[in-house]
Amino acid sequence: MNAISWQARLGMLLVSCSIIVYLTKITLIDNIPGTIEYIFNSFGFLFINVLLVTLVINELLSRRARNARLEKLNMVIGIFFTEVGNEMLKRIIPNDPESDAFGPDFILQGKKFLDVKAMQKVVSGHRFHVNHERIIFLELREFLQEKRNFLLRLMENPVMLEHQSFTSMLQSAFHLTAELGLREDPVNLTLSDKTHLAGDISRVYCALTYEWVCYMDYLSRNYPYLYSLAVRTNPFDPGVQVEVV
Repeated sequence: MNAISWQARLGMLLVSCSIIVYLTKITLIDNIPGTIEYIFNSFGFLFINVLLVTLVINELLSRRARNARLEKLNMVIGIFFTEVGNEMLKRIIPNDPESDAFGPDFILQGKKFLDVKAMQKVVSGHRFHVNHERIIFLELREFLQEKRNFLLRLMENPVMLEHQSFTSMLQSAFHLTAELGLREDPVNLTLSDKTHLAGDISRVYCALTYEWVCYMDYLSRNYPYLYSLAVRTNPFDPGVQVEVV
């Protein structure tokens, strides 16, 4: 026989308390018609109580919890770009023959607020094709192997489950890390292998750029001082400098 759940025990306790209160009222006040009328009035308002609790209050609490999770998630995303993302973009962008197509929309100097729609339009129309002859696979492998444990910890973070596109980007980055890590001699690769790895790099490049645009939009709207540093470390701006002039 299954034990009674705590919810059932709590429900029986609350109903019992209500019965005791009404019986006490009938016994002491001796007003059965008034008690019955009060019970029906309370029962009629019960549906409004349910509406307020389940729809209004629950939605407000859920929204507050979502905002708290979003804040934690964006903090983790910021750490990722500081530790890995920006440096990866700096290493990948020079290998893109069409990197000039990002144009002035990706130059953030002097922009307090971003034209995110214009930036996302550029991203959606970009080929994200890297030239395998330009890529220094050995340097990229060493960098990613150095950050391997960091990427693993991010993948294990339960907060990441709240952001599907960012999680997919991390999976692509970790796949590239594994691919490069299994090459015994990244300097002397066959043409077909270089083309294969360039495809993996292009996949990471595309996803990383999209997440970078979203993160810049978040910083510009919520954290001006963090946005200022992001502008001064913009991997898409070849003339950027960290020092404030």
